Amino acid sequence: MSASLRVVVNPGAAAQGEAYGPDRANALPAEAFAQAHAEIASWPGYAPTPLLSLPALAQKSGLAAIHYKDEGPRFGLDSFKALGGAYAVFRVIARELSRRGVAEHVTLDDLVARRHAAHVCEVTVTSATDGNHGRSVAWGARMLGCRAVIFIHATVSESRRAAIAGYGAEVVRTAGGYDDSVRHAFAEALRHGWHVVQDTARGDYREVPADITSGYGVIAAEIMDQMVEPPTHALVQAGVGGLASAICAQFWIGWGARRPRFIVLEPAGADCVFQSIEAGRQVVVTGDLETVMAGLSCGEVSDLAWEILKGGADAAIAIDDAFALDGMRALADPAGGDPPVVGGECSGGAVGALLALAQRPELMAMLGLDRSSRVLLIGTEGATDPEIYTRVVGRSAADVRAQRR
Repeated sequence: MSASLRVVVNPGAAAQGEAYGPDRANALPAEAFAQAHAEIASWPGYAPTPLLSLPALAQKSGLAAIHYKDEGPRFGLDSFKALGGAYAVFRVIARELSRRGVAEHVTLDDLVARRHAAHVCEVTVTSATDGNHGRSVAWGARMLGCRAVIFIHATVSESRRAAIAGYGAEVVRTAGGYDDSVRHAFAEALRHGWHVVQDTARGDYREVPADITSGYGVIAAEIMDQMVEPPTHALVQAGVGGLASAICAQFWIGWGARRPRFIVLEPAGADCVFQSIEAGRQVVVTGDLETVMAGLSCGEVSDLAWEILKGGADAAIAIDDAFALDGMRALADPAGGDPPVVGGECSGGAVGALLALAQRPELMAMLGLDRSSRVLLIGTEGATDPEIYTRVVGRSAADVRAQRR
C-alpha cells in the first residue's frame, strides 16, 4: 500500500488583496507581535535563526527555490517552541506581580536577578506537551524563578521526558494521548490554583495562547528581514495551529497583498486543520492520533488559530509518517551541494511533503506549484530526540553537523 498524500484547497480562503481586517486584528494584533519581538530580542542568547537556501532540493522538487528557516539553534532548545512557552511564562508572571500590587511593570532582568523572588516562587505554571513545548515552559520557569509541572502522555519518549526534567520541571506521565494530557493539565491547574501555559485557545482561555502565538511571530519577523522578496508559497506545520496562525498573520500584516500562498501541513491521522478546512468549520479528530511527527499529534485546532487560518490558509496537506522520515534523511544527506541540515520529524515532514508532491503533478497544480515557485519551509526542530534521529537518519546529529562544517 502506497503512503497517503492528500491535498485540500480552501474554498473560504481570503482573496490575495484582502486586508488583514479588524476581526483578525482583534484575535492577533500587530501590536502584540511587535511587543513579543521586542521583549524576546532583548533576552540573553537571542539571535535570528538561519534562513538556508536549498537549490538542489528545489530542483529535485520541480521548484525554482526552497528557503528553509532552521529553528534548531533557537536558544539552545532545538525548537521554535522556545519562543512561545517561555515568553508566555514571562507574561504570566508579569501579570501576577501586577495583580498582587508587587510591580506594575517587570523586566526580564528583574526576574533573572530574583528581585521579586518571594512572590515569583509562589507561582506554578503547568502545561501538557509532546516534548518541545514543555521544554520551553520548563526553561522559562527555571530562568524566571517559578515552579513548573509538565504533563506528558503515554507515548512521549523517555528522552523527551528527561530533556524537560533537565530544566528542573516536575514531569508527570498521564494515560491516553496528547489531548487527554491537555485536559488533565487544566483539571490539575483548577484544583491547585496553577497557571496553565497552553497554546490551545478554548472559550475564554485566550490570553496565554495569544501570548504564545505572538512569541512564534518572531520567526516571521525574522524571515521578512532575511528575504529580499516574499516567497510565492509558505508550507507550515499545524498541530493545534499556533505556529501556522502566527506565521500566516505576520505575513498578512507585513506583506499585505504580496503575502505568499499559505499551505498547512499535518500528519494523515491528526489532520484537524485539514478536516476543518474541508468542512468549513472546526472539526475534532478522534481516535489514534499517534504519529512520528510528535509535535503535530493534535486532534483539535485552537479557536484562536482557526480565526486566522479559516481565511488565511489557502490549502492543507496531510501526509503519512513515511514522508516525514524521507524528509529527515533528505535534509541530512542532500545531493547537489545543499548544506546538510539536522531536522527532526516535523521538519522532515515539510521536506518529505514537497518531494512527494513532485511525483504528483495533479496535486502540484492544485497548489499552484511549478518551476517558478519559491517555497518557504519552517524547520521547526532539530534532533529533539537524539536516539530516534540517529535511528532514522543512520548518523547522529553531531555527525551531520560536522559534515556541514
